[in-house]
Amino acid sequence: MISILIAASVGLLVSILFTPYLIRVFSRQGFGQEIREEGPQGHKSKRGTPTMGGVGIVISMVVGYFVAHLVDWMRGNGEGPSASALLVLFLGVGLGIVGFLDDFIKIRKQRNLGLNKTAKTVGQVIVGIAFAVLALQFADENGLTPASQNLSYVRDVELIVLPIPIFVIFTLVVISGWSNAVNFTDGLDGLAGGASAMVLATYVVISFWQARLSCDLSPTAACYNVRDPLDLAVVAAAAAGACVGFLWWNAAPAKIFMGDTGSLALGGLVAGLSMTTRTELLAIVIGGLFMVEMISVVLQIAVFRTTRRRLFRMAPFHHHFELAGWAETTVIIRFWLLSAICCMFGLGLFYSEQLTGGGG
Repeated sequence: MISILIAASVGLLVSILFTPYLIRVFSRQGFGQEIREEGPQGHKSKRGTPTMGGVGIVISMVVGYFVAHLVDWMRGNGEGPSASALLVLFLGVGLGIVGFLDDFIKIRKQRNLGLNKTAKTVGQVIVGIAFAVLALQFADENGLTPASQNLSYVRDVELIVLPIPIFVIFTLVVISGWSNAVNFTDGLDGLAGGASAMVLATYVVISFWQARLSCDLSPTAACYNVRDPLDLAVVAAAAAGACVGFLWWNAAPAKIFMGDTGSLALGGLVAGLSMTTRTELLAIVIGGLFMVEMISVVLQIAVFRTTRRRLFRMAPFHHHFELAGWAETTVIIRFWLLSAICCMFGLGLFYSEQLTGGGG
């Protein structure tokens, strides 16, 4: 528990203190955000706001995690970083690098388009395949690997086992889906950062609960077969703290944007945590806001291509409400509330499954 608190505190402090430095450096370098011409008119004033602030989130998360382990080591009771946690960090940082390249190209070309779809997809695929392959390695003394070939809801569904090639494809779909979902949500000041903090905090609770009811400690029907759940809680806590610290500067009116550097990294973290905690299907509920944002884009494209009419005034659909006359802060706060409801509902489903003895 102390490690979780240290990771969250350090992630928060590093983020809240380091982000102003990034604002000054990026402002001097002219690393400003380009704005979509067809977007809400109120967003025009945001042109030139420093972007790539996700660098601060990624660095703060990594520092928070390793400082927590350093303190554990100094206290003489640490086991060192785990394979599961390091893989989730690898996925988040790897996708953050892809996002950084995308942001950097946008800035250099002075337009709101960075990497083309092919290059961006290739980057996500390379990182995703590496994660998928490695996640089935590093079995512990009980034979548990960081991820499982079973499809999972709150725990592995024993009847659904994916062959390795299908598992790799499934992993790529999960990673691409979550990274793009968070990316679509990152369109208003603080919206993606606040929602991500809630989802990550939810995973702190889930991972900690799994550690308390691990089958190693309590071999009952309702126990959890998850490798390194407590260390996954440390990763989630460090990332949640980093998001909250960044939100101090990213809340409306934003002094800096996270850019694709932050949104792809956060999406990767959610994907990685969902797979390593065996909650891939439950994550759809916990991250419901992100899912709805992504679905709104898919529906907008599908409806327009078939009927030549727009389902929403603009997608992702947070812009729909802006164009309908809602103030930006109103949209943000109400969407935060929706995200909080999704997280609480997801936790309720997780806990209710445990109460029924693991679904038995």
